[in-house]
Amino acid sequence: MNNIQLYINQHKDRFLSELIELLKIPSISADSAYNNDILKAAKAVKTSLQNAGCDTVEICETKGNPIVYGEKIIDKNLPTILVYGHYDVQPADPLDLWDSSPFEPIIKKTKLHPDGAIFARGACDDKGQMYMHIKALEFMTSTNQLPCNVKFMIEGEEEVGSSNLSIFVKENHSKLQNDVILISDTGMIANDTPSITTGLRGLSYVEVEITGPNRDLHSGLYGGAVANPINILTKMISSLHDENNRITIPGFYDKVENLSEKKRNEMAKAPFSLEEYKAALDIDAVYGETGYTTNERNSIRPTLDVNGIWGGYTGEGAKTVIASKAYAKISMRLVPNQDWIEITELFTAHFKSIAPKGITVKITPHHGGQGYVTPTNSIGYQAASKAYEETFGKVPIPQRSGGSIPIVALFEEELKSKTILMGFGLDSDAIHSPNEHFGIFNFLKGIETIPLFFKYFTEFSK
Repeated sequence: MNNIQLYINQHKDRFLSELIELLKIPSISADSAYNNDILKAAKAVKTSLQNAGCDTVEICETKGNPIVYGEKIIDKNLPTILVYGHYDVQPADPLDLWDSSPFEPIIKKTKLHPDGAIFARGACDDKGQMYMHIKALEFMTSTNQLPCNVKFMIEGEEEVGSSNLSIFVKENHSKLQNDVILISDTGMIANDTPSITTGLRGLSYVEVEITGPNRDLHSGLYGGAVANPINILTKMISSLHDENNRITIPGFYDKVENLSEKKRNEMAKAPFSLEEYKAALDIDAVYGETGYTTNERNSIRPTLDVNGIWGGYTGEGAKTVIASKAYAKISMRLVPNQDWIEITELFTAHFKSIAPKGITVKITPHHGGQGYVTPTNSIGYQAASKAYEETFGKVPIPQRSGGSIPIVALFEEELKSKTILMGFGLDSDAIHSPNEHFGIFNFLKGIETIPLFFKYFTEFSK
């Protein structure tokens, strides 16, 4: 057992206890009712960074939620690693689908997590993964093994688009100067099959509102004579995909990156069981764009999904009404070369064009970001690969993710440095869903692996 493992074994109960306290804070960025909890979480992160050994820690105010910045500079001639994470979380709804309270963390064993997993909102995305870095720093500073400089930038708006972080980054180039950016907000294939995320999809997120009559109408007196906005909206949405499940927006695929057969074949080498995938989701068939595998559909191909739809009467009992308005929230996951602003404009123009007469359409863009691909021949990737190989006993597999971290492309544009995505979650950890959880094995393995990235990145940079 090496010195990192000895330190983790000695302190793991405290590590878990500290994480549980952080997970108790309902730092939901999408709902202003939780603003005080956002501030409470930011202060908790600040205290944790101070206790872990940062020499300077500050809460940086923005027009929205604050950013926690910390640093430990041991020698300006050494490399600097910038760690990014977020302390905000998704809403916990629907609450009735949770087996336990989302902000009262519990630990229980599962088939994939025989050592136990922490069940709570934010356990994996991203409090648990972000906190691994703080505990890794604690190990390195307390044992005098920090090999280079480190900076932390932990924000509170990742789940709502990071608009104020963008401003902060653009205004603080000098403060944030670094040689590589390190993020743990992704996953890996399995606990016995490590992988490193080499690509992220971009995102365009919009809300649509369609209006018909100037007021809600009696469905008996007006039904069949006046356009029903809910009926119309569902037809408009259904027309956004064709019979092959391709998106029908003109120009949508014009700039899509089409991977070569060689790269697709490399992707196919990753362990994957379609039957286990279906069983885990309790479905008997998969769905998606014709001509692509499940793993390709959810990583290298763009998508369009309705995330919410509402209108009319949804309360208990019956109310025979034709609603004046109907609404939907729609997200489009984008692949490299697709510009999220351009895609938003294409969507807006198309959706308005397919509305029938008598219907008014309003499109409200919420947030978005560009896709990102990181090279596998960089010093950062090689250091990460070496670190995983040492702790897992296997060379990690490079793998593209279907998720989005919109700020990553901006980091490269503004700070001129590459991002390494060292995720330790699993696809089954139910991020953004009821019963989100994070394995104790994964949490501790992250703490064990991160210091090795620091070590090898410093050595490879010489």
